[in-house]
Amino acid sequence: MLARVSAVRHLREHVLDLEFSDGVRGQLDFRTWVVGRGGVFTPLENVSVFRQVRIDEDAGTICWPNGVDFCPDVLHHAVSGRPLPGRAPTSELQPS
Repeated sequence: MLARVSAVRHLREHVLDLEFSDGVRGQLDFRTWVVGRGGVFTPLENVSVFRQVRIDEDAGTICWPNGVDFCPDVLHHAVSGRPLPGRAPTSELQPS
């Protein structure tokens, strides 16, 4: 079973504390993920909007009122450093 976001807490500015269904937990700074990206991410540049983050129980990830969400597998990888599901670890992708 793939890990899904089970808890989220806004810490400061664009930093969230994420907990996953497999027990992995960590902080992730979304500044480079949203600031200056434009489009649907523009409202999230405002910290008062960014802090409205919540969990979408059906998708198992975080989302905001304007519909922005992130793939839970990508979030898990960013927090844990583990390979994305279905992908070989980076070392296995290197030519020998």
